[in-house]
Amino acid sequence: MATDDLVLSAKPILERFGLAGRTAVVTGGGQGIGRAYAHALGEAGAAVAVADISIKTATVVAEELRAKHIDAIAIQVDVTDAAQVAAMVDTVVAQWGHLTIAVNNAGIGQWIAAEELPEADWDRMMNINLKGVFLCCQAAARAMLPAGYGKIINMASMSGHISNTPQNQAHYNASKAGVIHLTRSLAAEWAPRGVRVNSISAGYTRTQLVDDLLQKPMGKEILPQWMGLTPMKRMGEVTDLQGAVVYLAAEASDFMTGNDLIIDGGYCAW
Repeated sequence: MATDDLVLSAKPILERFGLAGRTAVVTGGGQGIGRAYAHALGEAGAAVAVADISIKTATVVAEELRAKHIDAIAIQVDVTDAAQVAAMVDTVVAQWGHLTIAVNNAGIGQWIAAEELPEADWDRMMNINLKGVFLCCQAAARAMLPAGYGKIINMASMSGHISNTPQNQAHYNASKAGVIHLTRSLAAEWAPRGVRVNSISAGYTRTQLVDDLLQKPMGKEILPQWMGLTPMKRMGEVTDLQGAVVYLAAEASDFMTGNDLIIDGGYCAW
């Protein structure tokens, strides 16, 4: 049998995108992109733990998943608290016996001139967007490494690659650049033991977080400028990101690690 025949004797491609038998936890899963990820992973066959600092919103999303006959639970977690993050992973393992997929999506945004930025705001941004991602990666890996397999997916941003305009958000950009390089670093460290670590960098995507920022006085001026810099001339929808998270969670991406998928309507192409 030729080598090509051996390769093509693998499972059919759509089966390699399926997540049956896998378990996932999604932080920041109570709204926006996290909610969309939770639905996508569940629809692809995974059992899903919806984790959020708000147990109310996490519970609503878990109920949405169960209405689709998806096995789901809600967990309250503050991703900046190592003990709470460890307990989150322990809850998943106690519920389903293992953790296969960890989507570290919880994060915040803020617009403020760098020279006016209070130190406390810098610390809060880094604690949630970067330290929180690390703590979740660490806790997930402690469950995945002994099993010899796992998928960790971190939520970065195109803001980790470029400096946004016209809004000022140096601390946010720095936090997301940190997520991208943290992802590469952990991927290299854990690859020999079967744990893949990748990230997704979204462009301007329609969520409540973005809508809240656009309500600021300069918001009406900013949106046309964003679209003028985006080749596709539209904002992304959360559904535009779902295919990427399923791919990174599935067997289909088993030879991929340390990478960042930019889904931005072409913004970074210019």
